[in-house]
Amino acid sequence: MKAVLVYDSVFGNTGQIVTAIEEGLKQTTDTELLSVKQATAEDLMDADLLVVGSPTRGFRPTPEITTLLITIPPHSLTGMKVAAFDTRFDADEVESRFLGFVVRTGGYAAKHIAGQLQAAGGELIAAPEGFYVTDVQGPLAEGELERARLWAQTLLEKCQAPVEQEAA
Repeated sequence: MKAVLVYDSVFGNTGQIVTAIEEGLKQTTDTELLSVKQATAEDLMDADLLVVGSPTRGFRPTPEITTLLITIPPHSLTGMKVAAFDTRFDADEVESRFLGFVVRTGGYAAKHIAGQLQAAGGELIAAPEGFYVTDVQGPLAEGELERARLWAQTLLEKCQAPVEQEAA
């Protein structure tokens, strides 16, 4: 199985998370890690599992991730397992009620990424995942790198589950 991980990172937090995800995958999976600056839509087509991540910026992925995702031809991810993640701050910890409300209703980047991957035909194997930062520029909240490694292992299990069911 081959996994392609594509990400953007503004302050380095999303880069740390995707590296932890790669560590969780690469022990049993051929992985390719690509910055959005390196990736093209064609690079995404050679995967059994595609994982895309971005920091949440204005309740959305970065413009670079969005641009890459809209270049994916329709139905070209059909049959591919996909997952999406973002880095974000916890809306429940925001002191401003208004900002907390806006975040909860506006959403986070991972939800938008997942929607675009599904629109291109990808099979979403996990709910969009968020990893927390303690401030706008970080650092990551305690335990998030380990949580990212564990999430990667969950993705592997979900990729392998249908194969095991077919073999039974």
